[in-house]
Amino acid sequence: MLKQFLNLKLSQKLSPQQIQLMKLIQLPTQAFEQRLLEEMNENPALEAGKEEEYEADEFANEDYDDYDDAESDRIEADDINIDEYLSDDDTPDYKTQVNNYSEDEERETPFASPISFHQDLINQLNTFILNDQEREIAEFLVGSIDDMGYIRRSVPDIVDDMAFTQGIYTDEAMVEKMLHVIHELEPSGVGARDLQECLLLQLKHKTPTEYVDLAIDIIENQFDAFTKKHYDKLLQKYSVSNEQLKKAIHEIERLNPKPGGSFTGNNKVTENVVPDFAIRIVDGELELTLNGRNAPSLHVSKDYQEMMQTYKDSRDKSTAQKDAVQFIKQKLDSAKWFIDAIRQRQETLFVTMNAIMHYQEEFFLDGDETKLKPMILKDIADMVGLDISTISRVANSKYVETPYGTKLIKEFFSEAMKNDQGEDVSTLEIKKILKNTIEEEDKKKPLPDDQLADILKEKGYPIARRTIAKYREQLDIPVARMRKKI
Repeated sequence: MLKQFLNLKLSQKLSPQQIQLMKLIQLPTQAFEQRLLEEMNENPALEAGKEEEYEADEFANEDYDDYDDAESDRIEADDINIDEYLSDDDTPDYKTQVNNYSEDEERETPFASPISFHQDLINQLNTFILNDQEREIAEFLVGSIDDMGYIRRSVPDIVDDMAFTQGIYTDEAMVEKMLHVIHELEPSGVGARDLQECLLLQLKHKTPTEYVDLAIDIIENQFDAFTKKHYDKLLQKYSVSNEQLKKAIHEIERLNPKPGGSFTGNNKVTENVVPDFAIRIVDGELELTLNGRNAPSLHVSKDYQEMMQTYKDSRDKSTAQKDAVQFIKQKLDSAKWFIDAIRQRQETLFVTMNAIMHYQEEFFLDGDETKLKPMILKDIADMVGLDISTISRVANSKYVETPYGTKLIKEFFSEAMKNDQGEDVSTLEIKKILKNTIEEEDKKKPLPDDQLADILKEKGYPIARRTIAKYREQLDIPVARMRKKI
């Protein structure tokens, strides 16, 4: 039996411009600068700098330093009148100027690509005397090393893979022989199959001493006891003093468990954090500034406007000219929208961070993390009249420079919990006290989670043991057994 139903659904779709604006808001300073360069490369109607000769021009860039004017005029798409900007150029200048340079112009010199981790290992192989088969196997093994420096495959699997994929037929003995060659490469420990072998390789490359020899024996024969920090068993096994065992373990702790990650020539690019905001204390008051790199001066190209005006004055308008006009109008619209979007991005960033600064004023004045208030996205969204998703985009990707270091903004957000007085306290405050308690513990007898829960309860924070465990993991603090020191 067929039934008919009437279902009404209310939905809201964002326009492409709104989506692009949200993406701009989400970008941190360095990524925003890259996006700006891409837009200027793609749109020749958009130019950097202030247009001095056209002070009254509706496209001229405005001073973006006044962030308090939230209701400032915005450029609307209908502001560009095609009848006011016309051109008779069959071939616009933008088509003849791209990639052309005068003799006086400076050109960017490309930088040489840094050598990769694996290529460095291949180069080291060239210092060994190997026959063709040995070299093929050794290079295959280098290709099997992951970014951390490990070969995480068994020798039989490597033998089979070489036969099926490379047509290299060998046996396990030859692969083991070439593994010994790989283990001679730098950084020490590269090519290990597991952590135990990695540590052993590094220890055996050290200058032999009493403590290095003891460390080798521990890793080779008592690895399980070492990883579980059963120091009493190790003292009994080797009949050594606490000081001797401590020095041997110190030799192990100095090793690198991820030798591949230490390669300075790696292609992985580590970018320095560029703060998007800065907070200063001036005469006892907080002062917020937006990184100037987020406030570029932009304007619409004067050449494009003149091209349009030239076409307007022309009586004969060919099809090619009309196509050029349509293209120019599209670029003008896009440039005008982008300038307005940058303005909106600046205002959104500033009002959001300004609200966060005042909400957490006590912390920003003295840097005491226990004074951070419980704060969720909705608190700030209600203060500034923006969507929660917009606040999230600002908080998750932006940094602020404070007198106490550069902080990721989302770190200031936290849930609320009740203390023994029934007052709302931030989970950040509880984590800080938990961290301080663990730092002050006797490392020979670290505190288990249930004892930590008892201590925090005595401090006025009735927290369950499972919550202590959750916060400890979030703070990247290991369990009590793994915090034990000899």
